[in-house]
Amino acid sequence: MSSPPRSSGEGLVATLDDLGGAMKLGVRAIRTLFTTRFEFRTYVYQMEQLGVRSMAIASATAVFVGIVMTVQFAYFMEKYGAKDALGRVIAISEARELAPALTSLVVGSRIAAGMAAEIGSMKVTEQIDAIRALGADPVRKLVVPRVVAGVTIMPLIAAIAFVLGMGSSMLVANASYGIGFASFVGTALDAVSLRDYLSGLSKTPFFGFLMTVLGCYFGMTTSGGTEGVGRATTRSVVVVSISILVADALLTQLFMSL
Repeated sequence: MSSPPRSSGEGLVATLDDLGGAMKLGVRAIRTLFTTRFEFRTYVYQMEQLGVRSMAIASATAVFVGIVMTVQFAYFMEKYGAKDALGRVIAISEARELAPALTSLVVGSRIAAGMAAEIGSMKVTEQIDAIRALGADPVRKLVVPRVVAGVTIMPLIAAIAFVLGMGSSMLVANASYGIGFASFVGTALDAVSLRDYLSGLSKTPFFGFLMTVLGCYFGMTTSGGTEGVGRATTRSVVVVSISILVADALLTQLFMSL
């Protein structure tokens, strides 16, 4: 007989419990990073897994979001005679929110799901227990390289997403609305300051930390065989998405007040 579905209150409690456990794992990973030998080769491998292999989805997201935003804004700005200010609106949106937050949301779901599935498979096949039996620390070997790779690679992905988003937006603005490249770039540079760009980019290391710690946590707490791996993977995507959105709201308020 299947167990009854959990109520919304029980689901919230379970989510908060997962976040608490993940933050404990994150603190332990930071402590391990500074007190034990760093697995540099694993870190380089994870940089390739998390960064290079995420570029396709990150690039597609940036390009098509840039196109959609340009069409939406240009349609209404043209009606009110403010079409020439399109570059300013797109540049501020891309620098502050679209490139860092939306890219992190999409890439984070991919990264967290992959980590939860990979580490969860190791957990249910007792490979993590074998690592402990050999006298090694699973957090040092599995969690720390992934967390450091996520923190360092997300600013690079967001920077590339910003360039691609602005490029696609500029092409659509020129082809569909006759806005010259020089005019678009000029108004964008007038509107966006280095502070705007850095305030968006500064959020991405926090996003990288959240997505990797949560992905590792759900993988290391997997139980119930292959079915449990599927549950952990699905739950990691949901919790990571919500966590990034909440963190984005808090960090945006923080950076705007500085």
